[in-house]
Amino acid sequence: MANELTVRDLKISFRTADGMVQAVRGIDFDLQKGETLAIVGESGSGKSVTTKAILGILPGNAVVESGEILYEGKNLLSYKEKDFHGIRGSKISMIFQDPMSSLNPIMRIGPQLTEAMLLKEKMSGAEARAKAIKIMGDVGIPEPERRFKQYPFEFSGGMRQRIVIAIALAADPDILICDEPTTALDVTIQAQILELINRIKEERQLSVIFITHDLGVVANIADRVAVMYAGKFVEWGTAGEIFYEAAHPYTWALLSSMPDLDTEEELAYIPGTPPNLIRPPKGDAFAARSPYAMQIDLEEEPPAFCISDTHYAATWLLHPDAPKVEPPEVLTARIKRMKEREQNGMGR
Repeated sequence: MANELTVRDLKISFRTADGMVQAVRGIDFDLQKGETLAIVGESGSGKSVTTKAILGILPGNAVVESGEILYEGKNLLSYKEKDFHGIRGSKISMIFQDPMSSLNPIMRIGPQLTEAMLLKEKMSGAEARAKAIKIMGDVGIPEPERRFKQYPFEFSGGMRQRIVIAIALAADPDILICDEPTTALDVTIQAQILELINRIKEERQLSVIFITHDLGVVANIADRVAVMYAGKFVEWGTAGEIFYEAAHPYTWALLSSMPDLDTEEELAYIPGTPPNLIRPPKGDAFAARSPYAMQIDLEEEPPAFCISDTHYAATWLLHPDAPKVEPPEVLTARIKRMKEREQNGMGR
């Protein structure tokens, strides 16, 4: 399968009064055409910084230390602001997590939808209006002709997020970046928005990068998952490999803390806090919070061990000389339930 986007050795730091914060510390990934890649991790792990680098919207105190972001054979990191005008919003679009901050509260929905079309597609006002109304219908906005004239405050949170999705689709992008698009929504609306994103991806053959702190959110929409911690990918693989065959203690912790309707055991939590990335730890960044940490984890950073052609994890537990350990019991029970639900056709 062809790659839509390729990221190599990306390192990004931020200048602060206390020193340089090493937010992204050397990551590599490919986004394949037509797939959904989920990047999962706690707040501050570097997920959103990565996507902002792709779109060229890093803040002024950001420093790209190294790397390449290749799209259509060109390195986006070499682009000036004017070069992004033909990329941002038209080739690569983004859905942000808070629809109220993404929409102009004093502008009607219609002009916010047609703005990108008029700017990037050089179509007439009537053509842009017709296309906008169609897209509103496509994303599930009832009575789009009437609601085209309304203001954001006249829409519910879920409907506002549908409008944000419609704006992201207005210029027919190839890549859609979803940055925590369901965080501010209740569980029922979350499910509807996820279903919508998945349907649109299939209909338009989009390539999707889905950013979230919650593995449960991407259980039924991701093709591949990259688990990010302290600015690095600590495990990556197909969705099935991550949910059923996870190998890194951090991935175990994320899965164990994910509630579901059948949870009987006490919910797990991840103790401690992420490391200070002004002075990243010497060895495995997760070692201080991991009950499985060995002495080598405090001294030497683990390489990425190959589990299969598609599954890798950066943990010393995979070294041939490491003691054999089992995932936590809460996770083993969860995996058993997930498999039973899949067998019954209920998804993860």
